[in-house]
Amino acid sequence: MRSEQEMLDLVLKVAKEDSRVRAVGMNGSRTNPNVPKDAFRDYDIVYLVTDIQSFIDDPNWITIFGERIMMQTPENMAMFPPELGERFSYLMLFTDGNRIDLILVPIEEKDQYCCEDRLTVILLDKDGTMPAISPPTDEEYWVKKPSTGYFADCCNEFWWVSTYVAKGLWRREILYAYDHLNLMRSMLIKMIEWKVGIETNFSLSIGKNGKYLNRYVDEETWTKLLMTYPSGDYEHVWKALFIMTNLFEQVAIEVADDLNEKYPYEETKKVKPYLTHVQNLPPDATEIYPTSN
Repeated sequence: MRSEQEMLDLVLKVAKEDSRVRAVGMNGSRTNPNVPKDAFRDYDIVYLVTDIQSFIDDPNWITIFGERIMMQTPENMAMFPPELGERFSYLMLFTDGNRIDLILVPIEEKDQYCCEDRLTVILLDKDGTMPAISPPTDEEYWVKKPSTGYFADCCNEFWWVSTYVAKGLWRREILYAYDHLNLMRSMLIKMIEWKVGIETNFSLSIGKNGKYLNRYVDEETWTKLLMTYPSGDYEHVWKALFIMTNLFEQVAIEVADDLNEKYPYEETKKVKPYLTHVQNLPPDATEIYPTSN
C-alpha cells in the first residue's frame, strides 16, 4: 500500500506537470486533527483547473493515479443527478487499498471553494492567487443546539413514523416496516446527538452517520441503540420498535429538561398504547378499533 507521502507526492506531481491545474486543495479526514488515523482514510483532493471540459472529454487521463478496483463518476450517472454545478468528481479505489476522491473545480470558483469547508488546506498554488484560509478545524461539523421548532419536529417525526412501522408489521410488510424503523432511528440518533452536545457544551463532532457516537454515550444507551437493529423476524422488529420508543422518550425528556423545551407528553401517551394495540390486533381484523355492540 502506497504511503501517505507517496500518495501526496503523486497528487502534486500530476498537478505540477499539467498546466491546466492551477492549484490543489485537500480536506476531509486527512486534514482533521480529531479523526483517528487508519488505512481507510480517503484522500479528498481538489484540482482547481482551467478548461475542465478537456479533462472530462479524456476519460483515460485519470489512469495516472494507479490501477483501480473500481471508480465512480457521479456527474455521469443517470440515477444520481449532478449536484456540483460545473464541477466533476472521480471517486477511485485502487488495488493497493488507497482511495482518492478527486474533484475538478473551475479555477474561477477558487474564492467560493476556499470558504466552503473549514477543513480545507491548500497544497499547491501555482499562481499565488488562492485566498488565505485559516488552519483546518471541524467546528462546522460540531453538534448544534436545536431550536425549539427543530426539537419539536424531531419528536413529532419520531412518534408519527412509529405508527407506520406498526402498520407495516401488522400487514406483514417487513421492508416497509424496516424503512420506517430506519427513519425513526435517525430521529433517535439526532436526539442522542443533542444529549452528547449538552454534555460537551456543543464543542465536538460525532462524525458522519454518527460513527463516533459510541465514544460519548454510556454503555447502556449504546447497547439499547444497537438493539434497535433487528433481524428479519417480525417479533424481533416489534421488540426493536419498543426498545426504540422507550430509549427515545428517556433521552428526549432529558434533553427537553436541559434545554428548557417541551416534550410532547400528551401525544406520547396516546401513541404508545396505539402501537401495543396494533401489535395485538388479530391478523384477520377488519377494524382497528372494533365498534362495541
